[in-house]
Amino acid sequence: MNERPVGGQDAGRLLAQLRIDPAQRETPAGGGGSNRRRIVIVAGVALALAALAAAVAWWSTRPVVVEVATAVAPGAASGPGATLQASGYVTARRQATVSAQITGTIREVLIEEGEHVKAGQVLARLDDAAYQAGVAQARAQLLAAQALELQYQGQLAQAQRDTRRSQELIDRGLASRQSLELSQTQEGTLAAQLQAQRKQVELAQATLHGAEVQLGYCTVRAPFDGVVVAKSAQSGEIISPISAGGGFTRTGVGTIVDMDSLEIEVDVNEAYIHRVVPPQAAQAVLDAYPDWTIPAHVIAIIPTADRNKATVKVRVGLDQKDPRILPDMGVRVSFLERSATGGAAPPPVAGVLVPASAIVNAGGRSIVYALAGGRAHATPVTPGQGFGELRAVTGLDAGARVVRAPPAKLRDGGRVATGAAGEE
Repeated sequence: MNERPVGGQDAGRLLAQLRIDPAQRETPAGGGGSNRRRIVIVAGVALALAALAAAVAWWSTRPVVVEVATAVAPGAASGPGATLQASGYVTARRQATVSAQITGTIREVLIEEGEHVKAGQVLARLDDAAYQAGVAQARAQLLAAQALELQYQGQLAQAQRDTRRSQELIDRGLASRQSLELSQTQEGTLAAQLQAQRKQVELAQATLHGAEVQLGYCTVRAPFDGVVVAKSAQSGEIISPISAGGGFTRTGVGTIVDMDSLEIEVDVNEAYIHRVVPPQAAQAVLDAYPDWTIPAHVIAIIPTADRNKATVKVRVGLDQKDPRILPDMGVRVSFLERSATGGAAPPPVAGVLVPASAIVNAGGRSIVYALAGGRAHATPVTPGQGFGELRAVTGLDAGARVVRAPPAKLRDGGRVATGAAGEE
């Protein structure tokens, strides 16, 4: 087979066929990969923007932590103004967990929670069979001692008569001196035995009294008038005045509180304690009844401070007794002061008292943020007279909860989370 030599023109034609046209360098396959990269970049940016928008939305709806105060009604007619507020609890000065003075098994418990009892009323009874037997034994011993005393008394009387007869016989010269001495010795011996037996009678009487006291301990009585707030034991349980037997032994039958001894204990910041002086007038508002103002007065300032809380405990007496006041209730006390001029009492203050820091200016009007349903609502108010760190306002009801020193980021209708309120 003959091969045809390749000439110059044929070679040029072949080279031309091998060249790549610049317009055809990006093939359709290459164009599809570039589009996919652009789609991925756009999707990533979109996701990042969505996450940022979600974070901004969450941050904008996040609850604002605020401190809350309660609007209180000012005092009427007497004209005092609140100079300081402090929080505390109702306490009972007279409270007792009643227990038996001996260890024994409870036979019956005669009280229930909420029951009013009188001083000396029987609260519970213990099994007293052993103590009854002890009393019977002591009584029998006393009777035996008294009988022996009577015997010695009779013998002594006979010895005294014998001595007198011996003396008469000697005087008449009818008996020897020895017989008189024997009679006198017998009389002295019986007198000594009678004296000793009388002491035995006293011992038996003391033993009987002790047995009767022990028997009396089997009956648990109320030490004072009060209300039963806790029932701690049931029939069949063992009770002891000491913690014997671990958790199987009760140390008390129940707890009684004298409701007439209720008072308030509050912790006042030591920086403001100089503004509290007995018997300064005060007003108390229970957390359970925010629209009820109770007149009160300062009883005493406990002369010690709490270094951890930097507070001083103050005892506040209640001028009004009421069944609604219960031990351990939360309460807020407003310490009051009168006008320094000592003149006539000013007229009653209109409206309610709120911390001055709760009043802010918004759009040329005074507002407070009142809490309702976990949100803060801007409420227009009209400020009035100031009383120390409090200020009277109208347009708000007593007992309303307002935000103290509202943060700048707080908005009308915004969600809030309450924090611990500081001292006024």
